[in-house]
Amino acid sequence: MRKLVAFVAGAMCGGIVGAVAALLLAPAPGSELRTSARVRFDTMVAEGRQAAADRRAELEAQLAALKRPATTL
Repeated sequence: MRKLVAFVAGAMCGGIVGAVAALLLAPAPGSELRTSARVRFDTMVAEGRQAAADRRAELEAQLAALKRPATTL
């Protein structure tokens, strides 16, 4: 029982120290950090969608080429 209490106390102290360190070492205020993260996320999603659309168009063109009847020589 004593080890469990010591472990829980240590975990709580570690959590508090980690939270304080995160607040002190954050590169920007919370609102700026959230805005920056949202912009970055939205940009990555848009790029991913564009890449998927480009690849889809490329594959559809290849499929259309394969469906065309072959010409004989």
